[in-house]
Amino acid sequence: MLETRQLGDCGLTVSRLCLGTMNFGEPGRGHQGDWTLTVDEARPIFKAALDQGLFYFDCADVYGLGACERVVGQLLRELAPREQYVISTKLSGPMGAHPNQGGLSRKHVMEGIDASLQRLGLDYVDQLIIHRHPHGRPGLAMPPIEESMEALHDVVKAGKALYLGASSMFAWQFTELQMTAARHGWTRFVSMQNHYNLIYREEEREMNPYCAASGVALTPWSPLARGILTGSYKGGFDAGSTARSQGADRQRTEGLYRGEMDFEIADRVVEVAERLGHTPAQVAVAWLLSKPEVTAPVVGVSKISQLEQLVAATEISLEADDIAYLEALYRPVENLLSIGTS
Repeated sequence: MLETRQLGDCGLTVSRLCLGTMNFGEPGRGHQGDWTLTVDEARPIFKAALDQGLFYFDCADVYGLGACERVVGQLLRELAPREQYVISTKLSGPMGAHPNQGGLSRKHVMEGIDASLQRLGLDYVDQLIIHRHPHGRPGLAMPPIEESMEALHDVVKAGKALYLGASSMFAWQFTELQMTAARHGWTRFVSMQNHYNLIYREEEREMNPYCAASGVALTPWSPLARGILTGSYKGGFDAGSTARSQGADRQRTEGLYRGEMDFEIADRVVEVAERLGHTPAQVAVAWLLSKPEVTAPVVGVSKISQLEQLVAATEISLEADDIAYLEALYRPVENLLSIGTS
């Protein structure tokens, strides 16, 4: 059974891993449609997660353009009492062509949370996460941050979300949002879902230390670097071995991972895994969990066997020499937020 952790300095308890649900929904719908699992394919995975103590689930309105939330809500309502799972959803991504169907304007925050709750079939979510900074969606309106923060606070006060989280922005931007909330007596963020793994470690410079010092939980996305750290790409982007790595998602992966040492680091993960008798995915997750500021990485799986391996990874304690060996090849890369693709 998975251990649990307190989510930052709030009173919410979560499992040591969070199940990312981007790949559950309606096949062919949304940007991940070519590797999406249906509700019937997802059901045994959700049941296995709950049976092993994984009760923290993460989704977003934009995943499958709403289909993900419908599947996740249906399965959780089927499989567990409401008090026995924690669910987060995210908003700000465009849900249609109209300019008011995305971003963090007061209009979209209010309409977006209501639409998410309707799709999920729930009265509230445990955590509402802004899927980027209020000014982090090119082409959409950039509201005053006070407008966004007050609207989010009103969502909490209305009981539609119990806590707030944020995802992928510059540390100075996150600090400004937190200070704005504190100055006005509005709800602060309790978690940061940032981009952090063995081949993208730019968050170690500012965001991770800031969150650790201010009581904000880290729940990193893409802990396996979209399959690179599991060996799915076999040393290069033209050698994908899974539906995801061979499909449309490959372009997104290439945009995120530009470091000259990416595949060499992935080779070291494979090497350490073979020596220790683990899988590369287990070693990559164990490395993340060795960082005390990390509360619950957001992991994605398409098979029960993958889920079981990642649950087992939470019990792996890497030696300091192994951690140093895995980290040694990293070279600084351009912060993806600077070019707007994180």
